[in-house]
Amino acid sequence: MSDTRNIEAPDDQLNRDDPKARQCLRCQTTFESQWAGERICARCKGSTTWRSGIPVRAASAGNRR
Repeated sequence: MSDTRNIEAPDDQLNRDDPKARQCLRCQTTFESQWAGERICARCKGSTTWRSGIPVRAASAGNRR
């Protein structure tokens, strides 16, 4: 029986970790992420709130009834 699995990655997967413009999940501004999992901008990561681990409330969370 021959092995039919494709061991080569498709071209679109080879560049997954290239820098890409993304929207920050905290402040919604567009920033240049350096890898696929980076979703928080440098400005937010440098804030005292972020570094202290205080959770951010969603804007709509206070309006629920």
